[in-house]
Amino acid sequence: MRRDATEKAKGAVSSGKTQTKPKRSRPFQVADEIKSWVVEQGLQPGARLPSEPEMIERFQMSKGTIREAMRLLQAQGLIATKTGPGGGSFVGEVTTDRAHALLANFFYFKNVSIDDIYQVRVALEPENAASLAGQLSAAKLQELRAIVARYERPADSVEEERAQHIDSLLFHAKLAEYAEKSILGFMIGFLAEIQNELTVYKRLYSKPNHELWREGRDHQIALIDALREDDPDRARRIMQQHMELARRLMEDQEAVVMKRFIAE
Repeated sequence: MRRDATEKAKGAVSSGKTQTKPKRSRPFQVADEIKSWVVEQGLQPGARLPSEPEMIERFQMSKGTIREAMRLLQAQGLIATKTGPGGGSFVGEVTTDRAHALLANFFYFKNVSIDDIYQVRVALEPENAASLAGQLSAAKLQELRAIVARYERPADSVEEERAQHIDSLLFHAKLAEYAEKSILGFMIGFLAEIQNELTVYKRLYSKPNHELWREGRDHQIALIDALREDDPDRARRIMQQHMELARRLMEDQEAVVMKRFIAE
């Protein structure tokens, strides 16, 4: 008899006792088992998964449970399916953009402030900058210079101010992309993206902020020099100053977070 044949939830806990956490449904449990099996087998993105009959036999589950588990994994981006000749199920790979979007959805009903965002950015970005000193190729350094060149003069309008703000966040997203430590880079990239996509500022764009432009751009240019010259202490210090300045100026302009989803 298969494990998922007729299991039902147990009765409610009697009044006055702590209620135990409900069990996850069988398809969720099987999805977890499939993920564990994929890891144990060392399968990489693009690797073919066993056929449905083989899955039924391997995990001793009904066809319906296996199909639902596979649908759950597909929705998470962990499995990709193809039809036609050569089709089937394959190990998928969750892209950084998709993972950022899913994580951003978690904060949809949270009261996230600009201070919340910068509290984490101030802790992470200086260390990432230090770790990248002397590690970036000439091409990557040139990418950073090209971003800074987009705002070589202060904004003259609210629209230009917003465009420069987005470009400045792209500078930080690039540093996150270059991060040697994947978790550090992921978190920094996510924070830059959520600040870009989930925030509107009450009076941030009421008039161009030339102080933020000047100080921020000077810090970024100095940081590129420190990265090129393999000076981790200087890179850390510059990024620390840059983050603290941006935090102060943006809080002064009463930044607030708008609740909305990031488009995938």
